Amino acid sequence: MKIALLGGTGDIGEGLALRWADETDHEVLIGSRDPDRAAEKAAEYERELDRRDVECTIRGFGNPEAASRGDVVVLSVPAYHVSDTIEAVADGLDSDTVLVSPAVGMKRDDDGMHYHRPSAGSVTAVAAKAAPEDVPVVGAFHNLAAGRLADLDAELGVDTLLIGDDPDAKERVRRLADAVEGLRPLDAGPLANAPEIEGLTPLMINVGRYNEGLHDLGVSFR
Repeated sequence: MKIALLGGTGDIGEGLALRWADETDHEVLIGSRDPDRAAEKAAEYERELDRRDVECTIRGFGNPEAASRGDVVVLSVPAYHVSDTIEAVADGLDSDTVLVSPAVGMKRDDDGMHYHRPSAGSVTAVAAKAAPEDVPVVGAFHNLAAGRLADLDAELGVDTLLIGDDPDAKERVRRLADAVEGLRPLDAGPLANAPEIEGLTPLMINVGRYNEGLHDLGVSFR
């Protein structure tokens, strides 16, 4: 399977790229608005994995080129870039593509981070509205600590909640998540449940801010 990480030069994109390249046989593609930047980061990820004796090929492209090649396309971009990123790559998406949204809208003040709920109800809903009609959207990876994800020496031991209205698309993402050691995917229902999941992320950031040693905390349901 080919996994395209649009905005794959950022924190969450880096972590997912390294984990999938390290632990699976899937082909990882890095997308960026700047193709040269994507190529540089892809080479950087390869060097990191080479130091760990992991043989892999990670390629970098502009976002449209990466999306057109991907079987699963992950929108690892900030929430305010979700719609315009989808618009830029829409011609390369089709009904066989699964679009994954991990973005969360947040705003900061002196007290901490707060969930910034868009008018559509959630960022995942924004992605679904912007996507071509026949392209299924799955929400996943919202609540992962990017630093912990990118540290391949760190044990994860966390859960990720999946939401989506297309069972087959959700199952494909579930298998991708389950391939990462220490990451347990849990079905959280349809896309309508996205606000509750996205709202966990600023809560976790605030807990990490106010409690020593919890900077890269995750969620595990028992």
